[in-house]
Amino acid sequence: MTLTGRILLLVLLALAPAVAVQVYNEQALRESRSDAVRAAALRGAQAVAADLADFADGARQTLDILAEEPVIRNREAAACTPFLRAVAGRISGSRIIVVTDREGNLVCNSRGAAPGAYSLADRAYFKRVMATGRSAVGEYVISRGTGLPTIQFAHPLRDPSDDIVGLIALGFDPDWLGRRLGTAGLPRDATVTVTDHNGIVLVRLPDTETWLGRAVPKAFADGLERAAAGGGVWELQGLLGDRRITGLVRPDGALDGLTVVVGLSRELAFADIDAATKRGAVLIALGTLIAVLAALWGGRRFIRRPVRQLLDAAGAWSAGDLSVRSGLTGPSEFGKLGRAFDRMAADLQHHEESLKAELAKSRALQEQQITMLHELNHRVKNTLATVQSLARQSRGGEEQVVQLENRILALSKTHDLLTRRDWTRAPLRQVLENELSPYRSGADHVTLTGEELELPPRYVLALGMTAHELTTNAAKYGALSTEAGRVSVAWRVSRGESGRERLHIEWRETGGPPVSQPRRRGFGSRLITGGIARELDGDVRLDFAPDGLRCIIDVPLEREAAPPIAFLGASRRTAT
Repeated sequence: MTLTGRILLLVLLALAPAVAVQVYNEQALRESRSDAVRAAALRGAQAVAADLADFADGARQTLDILAEEPVIRNREAAACTPFLRAVAGRISGSRIIVVTDREGNLVCNSRGAAPGAYSLADRAYFKRVMATGRSAVGEYVISRGTGLPTIQFAHPLRDPSDDIVGLIALGFDPDWLGRRLGTAGLPRDATVTVTDHNGIVLVRLPDTETWLGRAVPKAFADGLERAAAGGGVWELQGLLGDRRITGLVRPDGALDGLTVVVGLSRELAFADIDAATKRGAVLIALGTLIAVLAALWGGRRFIRRPVRQLLDAAGAWSAGDLSVRSGLTGPSEFGKLGRAFDRMAADLQHHEESLKAELAKSRALQEQQITMLHELNHRVKNTLATVQSLARQSRGGEEQVVQLENRILALSKTHDLLTRRDWTRAPLRQVLENELSPYRSGADHVTLTGEELELPPRYVLALGMTAHELTTNAAKYGALSTEAGRVSVAWRVSRGESGRERLHIEWRETGGPPVSQPRRRGFGSRLITGGIARELDGDVRLDFAPDGLRCIIDVPLEREAAPPIAFLGASRRTAT
C-alpha cells in the first residue's frame, strides 16, 4: 500500500471513533428528548382531563344544590322558570338549565319554554342518568331549548324516598368551555381536542369554529386508538396535517365516554436538535475534507516519527479521548496534516461537550417540571379542600353567604401574603395584622406581642383562618364590638422535653360585653379547633370567661418550608 493510501486509511480510522461517538450522542439526545416530549404530552392531557373533571364536579355540585330547592324538587313549573333564569344568569358559560320528569318531558327551563314543549327522552345523557342514577355528561347536541351547540351536564332528581323522578341538566357553551380549558398552562404549540363517545369534537384549540361539532377523520381516530393501546402516547398526523406527539386520556365517572387529546408539534420539539445535527454534519464534513487534503499533501514524503505521532493520536481518538493532539508543528506537510487533525478533534470535542451539556440540561428541566407540578398539585389540593369545607358548612341564607365570602377572602389574603414570599414562609405578625389592622385606632384596641417569627405555608394558612374567625367573632360579639374593648395577642417559642420546638399563642379579649358559654359549638369554633388539629397537629383551648374570650393555641413548630414555585417560561405558555 502506498504512503498516500496509508495516510488516507489513517484519516478514516481517526474519524471513525469520533463519528461513532457523535452518532451515539445524537441518538441518546434524541431518545431523551423524545421521552421528555412524550411525557409532556401525556401530562398535558392529564392536566386538561383533571381540569375538565374539576369543572364537571363543580357542575355536579351546582346541580345537586339546585335539585334540593323546593321549586325544583316539587317540579313547580310556574315558579321554576324565573328561578332557573336567575340562576343561569349567574353561572359563567351557561346557556340553559332544564328540568324534566322521569319520561323526559320538559317541566321548565331557564328560557321560559312551556311545560311539555319538547322531550329529552332520546338524549344519551338522559338515558344514562336514568339507567345509572348518577351524573352524566352529554354528547355534542344542538339544544332544543336554545337552538345552539351545547354540552349538557345532567343530574338525577329524587323524591323523599330517593326514587328518581326526573332530571336537571345544565348546558354550557362549548366555545366558552374550550377557552376555559385553554388556561391549563400547556406549551405554546400545543393543541387540545375533546371528543364525545361518537368521535364528535366538543372542544378544539385552536380552530374551534372549524372543528366544533364535526367528527374527527378516521385516520386520526385510528391513531387515537393506537395511542390508547400504547400507554396513552403516540406520534400521529394531527388535525392540522403536521406530525404531532399526542397524549390521550379517557376519563371515567361522569366524564365516561369523553376523550381528551393534547398534541405537541414534533418539528418544534426537535428543532434545536435537528439544527445541532446539521451543524455537526457540516463540521464533520469540513473536518474530513481538510484532513484528506492534508493527507494527500503530506504523502509526498515518508517520515516515521510524524507518522508514529499521528498513529498514536489516532489510537487515543479511537479510545474516545478527543483531548489528545498530534503535537506536529512547523511548515512541513506532516506539520500541516497534524494541525488539521488537531482542529478536527477540537471541533468534535467541542460539539460532543455541547451535546452532553444539552442532554444534561434537558434532563434537569424535566425533573424540575415534575417537582414543580407535584408541589403545585399538593398546594392547590390543600387549598381546594379548605374552600370545599367552607362551602359545605356555609349553606343557608344571605348571612351565611357573606360569612363564606369573608372566609374565602381571608384565605385569599393569606395566599397573597405567601405569594409575595414565593410560597416559602411569611411572618406571623403580618398574618395577624391582615385580620386585625382594620380595628386599630388611637385608643389602641389591638396589641401584638412576640418575637419576629416566620412560618412555613401550612402554618400561615391554618393560623390565618384561625385569626379570621377570632377577629370576626370579636367584631360581632366580643371586645372589638365596643369602644372600650381590647384584644391582645402574645406568642412565644419554647422547647419541650423531647427537644422539639413548640409555638404558644394566646388570644385575650377584655373590656367587651359579658361572655357566656355557648350552648353549642358553631362552625367557627369547629373550623379553629379542627384546622389546628388537622393541619398542625396542635391543641386549641377556648375559655369563655365572663370578662372576655381567651383562646390558647399550642402547636409543634417546624421551621422548614417547601422550595419556592418557579415556572419555566421556556417550556410553558400562557394560554390565550
